[in-house]
Amino acid sequence: MKIMMIGDVVGNPGRRMLKRELARARAEHGIGAVVVNAENCAAGSGITAALAQEIFEAGTDAITLGDHTWGQKEFAGQIGGIGNLVRPANFPSECPGRGWCIVTMPTFRFAVVNVEGRVFMSPADCPFKAMDRALAEIPKDVPVFVDFHAEATSEKITMAHYLDGRVTAVVGTHTHVQTSDAMLLPKGTAYMTDLGMTGPYVSSIGRDLKPVTRKFVTGMPARFEVADGPCTMEGAVIEFDPATGKASSIAAFRIRE
Repeated sequence: MKIMMIGDVVGNPGRRMLKRELARARAEHGIGAVVVNAENCAAGSGITAALAQEIFEAGTDAITLGDHTWGQKEFAGQIGGIGNLVRPANFPSECPGRGWCIVTMPTFRFAVVNVEGRVFMSPADCPFKAMDRALAEIPKDVPVFVDFHAEATSEKITMAHYLDGRVTAVVGTHTHVQTSDAMLLPKGTAYMTDLGMTGPYVSSIGRDLKPVTRKFVTGMPARFEVADGPCTMEGAVIEFDPATGKASSIAAFRIRE
């Protein structure tokens, strides 16, 4: 069985790219299910119930989020009613929503867990302990796919080895820059430090270059709008055995306009 995991969808351009390319990519790779990180899909920050529905209708089976989960103020009141959507499990327990879910497909089921890193990120509970709690709750016979939304490569790599043999895959999101280290770890867990992004690539990780450059050069605050222009859709395809939960391969992909 193959699952496709797709990097951060950025704004309207990213949503347009996803809607145009996902069905074709699913067919080309023989994909059984798709997991998409969509925490930047609403004008670059956050998501809404309507946009979540748009992403599901494009061919997505589960949505993960990250540090911009609450970027759209109305979403806190909407998240509880959206199935197969998870926010970081190490957010405070008082936050609405959930950190993991089980996705049931016609011929198999799998779990998706979302956790957020702490290095160079906003304060959050320990992602390692959050993963231990989630795995204690998820049935042992369900393959587990983890979206670790984190900045530091060392934190992501350490998490992958911490979970090796306990989950099917650990992939990173957040940096919007695809890494070339897709691999199988010693105990059968697939790993990739960052999936990349789905959005405009003539940009600064999806944002218009002019205000970002101005901020770097002058140090003055600026509003970073989502860039326009040709887009990329990036992620990884993970092949695994639903009976054992062990991964047999992981490969990065990129589709560019």
